[in-house]
Amino acid sequence: MKFNEIQELVKLINKSNLTEFKLKDGDFELSIRTKKYGKVRARDIQALHSAPQVVSVPAAMPAMATPPPVAPAPAAPTAAAAPTPNEAPESSSANTLIIKSPIVGTFYRSSGPDKDSFVGIGSVVEVGTVVCIVEAMKLFNEIESEVSGKIVKILVDNESPVQYDQPLFEVEPI
Repeated sequence: MKFNEIQELVKLINKSNLTEFKLKDGDFELSIRTKKYGKVRARDIQALHSAPQVVSVPAAMPAMATPPPVAPAPAAPTAAAAPTPNEAPESSSANTLIIKSPIVGTFYRSSGPDKDSFVGIGSVVEVGTVVCIVEAMKLFNEIESEVSGKIVKILVDNESPVQYDQPLFEVEPI
């Protein structure tokens, strides 16, 4: 890959929300990481290759757009976590409602390790109440309740990976 092509990639990554980009093409490897909310600088780029290769920037762009959504490797471990008894309470209590994860990521009960949990067992929630955070690709997404009621069960451990549509809380309507 030519230097001017790498510079063009850096410009495109700076314009996007990507924090990490990797490209492998035969013997050529390119890895670019940005700091949180930062821009890519020349010293952040690592290019390793044994034989020079020319890769056109337009051909590299689809490769750039694909890896970040696929890159979260927790997909394999979370697949193992999904079949746990987390889904059993959904069918066990006919009169309860379930708050599910709208995204894949890591579940957090509070906004920080030294902060109180958003909700606990017995907490009363209304539509729009923040119940947890799910981190996905370094973005912390507040998850709001779509139901009103009292939390009767927390179905996921703190800092556990969660899948899309995985039950997080069991709520008893009031």
